Amino acid sequence: MYMITDGKIVLRAPEPGDLNFLFSVENKVEWWHLSGTLLPFSRFDLEQYILLNDKDIFSQKQARFIIETENKPAGIIDLFDFEPLHKRAGVGIIIEEKFRKKGLGKSSLKLLINHSFGILQLHQLFCNIQADNTASLHLFENAGFKKTGLKKDWLFINGNFVDEWFLQLINEKK
Repeated sequence: MYMITDGKIVLRAPEPGDLNFLFSVENKVEWWHLSGTLLPFSRFDLEQYILLNDKDIFSQKQARFIIETENKPAGIIDLFDFEPLHKRAGVGIIIEEKFRKKGLGKSSLKLLINHSFGILQLHQLFCNIQADNTASLHLFENAGFKKTGLKKDWLFINGNFVDEWFLQLINEKK
């Protein structure tokens, strides 16, 4: 099995044993706005995703990795809206609460950046972060992402419109 690792954490494809973890993460209502989800996922839906997803970023236009530490799933990091012609992809990350503030987000993002620029030969990565999500902004800015645009009143969350930052990381090492 192909894995991306730094010795401390592993980024790997979802496996059938991750079903309960994915079910828990995907069905946290407070995170639904991050992916535009409006309805819960069934265990069957997630099981089919794990079993039938061919894991080919070129055909799926996305790739999901389980962030694993000490043989336990701790989060998810995704590449989405993959555009091979334009050599870019979006990045999203969720770390479970009990695994936060341990450097897993930083390490996972660094591994994904290295994989994206080295193996996938991407020119840029981008992300969209709610303007009041200071932890995520800090994570991505520390990884070299730059704020390049503010989308005013972009998200409607809990009865309020909120702004969202658009950030980019350009691969300068060509």
